[in-house]
Amino acid sequence: MPWSFALPQAIFESPLLATLTPIATGSTIGYLVNRHGTKPKYATLKQPPLAPPAWLFPPVWTLLYGLTGYASYHATKSLTSLTLSTYPSETQILYTAQLALNHVWMPLFFGLRKPALAAVDILALGGTVAALMREWWDTDRFAFWLFTPYAAWLGYATYLNFGVGILNGWTVPAEDKARSEAKGKGREE
Repeated sequence: MPWSFALPQAIFESPLLATLTPIATGSTIGYLVNRHGTKPKYATLKQPPLAPPAWLFPPVWTLLYGLTGYASYHATKSLTSLTLSTYPSETQILYTAQLALNHVWMPLFFGLRKPALAAVDILALGGTVAALMREWWDTDRFAFWLFTPYAAWLGYATYLNFGVGILNGWTVPAEDKARSEAKGKGREE
């Protein structure tokens, strides 16, 4: 079997694996980046209007990852029933690419403290999601509709990324500075 940029076919063929894989990989990335403290960094950043509290991100992403994972399973099942079951399909490659781009965002923004690079990443992610949804519109409308909350949240996340970037001079404070500023904010309130 030649190498390809797609998750293993077994993941796409199992509703459980397809749903849990993005949740598990996203949670792992979040844990690895958060163990150094994104909440203090987030608290010190100037936020654009309508910015959510930090606690909202984990449950929203868990739900969205589950929906998108199940959509990938459903689309694979639909393609198989249409006898278009070559592995990997174009949609499986696009799905894997968008998942990789999604998972790179947090390390870019909070790990490397590069909101401008994260903005480039999220724009590429949005384009990949649009291409995937365009394909699914033609082959599996159910998968398309499962992806719409994710696409909407990505639009919102793009607004937040650019808003935070612009308001903070495209920098995220270093860990020590973020912690001391967050403690200072706590005393003021």
